[in-house]
Amino acid sequence: MKNFICIMCPKGCHLTVDETKDYQVTGHSCNKGVKYGKAEATNPIRVVTSTVLVNGGSSHLCSVKTADGIPKKMVLEAMREINQVKLQAPVKIGDVAINNLLNTGVDVVVTSESQAS
Repeated sequence: MKNFICIMCPKGCHLTVDETKDYQVTGHSCNKGVKYGKAEATNPIRVVTSTVLVNGGSSHLCSVKTADGIPKKMVLEAMREINQVKLQAPVKIGDVAINNLLNTGVDVVVTSESQAS
C-alpha cells in the first residue's frame, strides 16, 4: 500500500493505492484522483522549473521549465543538465533551451524574456 495526497484539485484527497490489487485507488473524490494515484504509484513524473544564465541580456537569468513531466528519478540529473545552460540574448518565451532533455523526448523551454542590452 502506498499513500499520497492528490494535487489534481484543491481538495487534497488522501489516496491509498493497493499495489496487490492492480493499483486500486481509494480515498479519491473524483476520477482525477484515480488517474493521479495510479500514475504516482507506477511511474511518478514531475515538471521541473529552474533558471538559466543569459549572456548579453537585460536580465542575467531567465526562467525555464520542462514542457512536460519527466520521470521523478531523473530530476537531479536533469537539474545538473539545466544548470549548465547559458543562453544568448535575446531570449523569448517559448524558446527551446534544451532539446530532448536526457533523451526523455521532453524539451526545456524558456518561460521569461531577456532582451539584448
